[in-house]
Amino acid sequence: MDSYIDLPVAPAAKDARRTESIKLYGPDAFKGMRRAGALTAACLDGVADLIRHGIPLSDINTYVLDFAASHNAIPATLGYKGYKFACCTSVNHVVCHGFPNEKKLRDGDIVNVDVTLILDGWYGDSSRMYAVGTPKRAAERLVQITHEAMTRGIEAVRPGARLGDIGHAIQSYAKSERCSVVRDFCGHGIGQVFHDSPNILNFGRAGEGLELREGMIFTVEPMINLGRGDVKMLADDWTAVTRDKSLSAQFEHSVGVTTDGCEIFTGSTKGLHAPGFEIERAAI
Repeated sequence: MDSYIDLPVAPAAKDARRTESIKLYGPDAFKGMRRAGALTAACLDGVADLIRHGIPLSDINTYVLDFAASHNAIPATLGYKGYKFACCTSVNHVVCHGFPNEKKLRDGDIVNVDVTLILDGWYGDSSRMYAVGTPKRAAERLVQITHEAMTRGIEAVRPGARLGDIGHAIQSYAKSERCSVVRDFCGHGIGQVFHDSPNILNFGRAGEGLELREGMIFTVEPMINLGRGDVKMLADDWTAVTRDKSLSAQFEHSVGVTTDGCEIFTGSTKGLHAPGFEIERAAI
């Protein structure tokens, strides 16, 4: 049975059914998250087949809607706080929450597709970067760095570690590659609530912050910019872009803290979650 503990967390905007208590989930919850996460991963696998020059972003939204309906799932973003789409599509200098509208992808673009599917009450939340045609080397490298930053953040997740260890792993790596971490957005607790406690910052000091405990479930989702980390909101009150128009990238997994590490719920069984090019893992 899932248990609940009251631990101090940073103040955050209220979400439906969100509390400031950290939930510790049991085996049944992990099973539910595996199913929801696997479904979201499969949806994002399918998105990969859509990415090409000339495709309108609305086609991605239609695909996610159809995929969810055919698998008895619900897109969590659809109607969330007035959001009108089944996913988010963020192209080039868009940091997050871009609308999947009639804008067409162009050769050389990079695009993040963020999908959260609700299956039997459990939320599988994940996002990936896709390249349209042949991106410039700077864009390709940003995607590599961002995926590696997420990976290093996830590798820091284990019982007894601190939230600051996750943020420090992400921030120190991005900084070593001369990139900036976006501080305006962060990961979050997840499970049967879309955005729950605690907040998972993508920057921090090692050894500081809330102690991680077995049974916690949350997302790790760094947003990394080629330029400065500053962002601004567009007039639609959803779309965040880089202030200096530099490229931005994001990857996201939903994970659960296990006895000796963590479990990734949203990994692709086809190996499609990672970018199609590798980066040398240098020691920091």
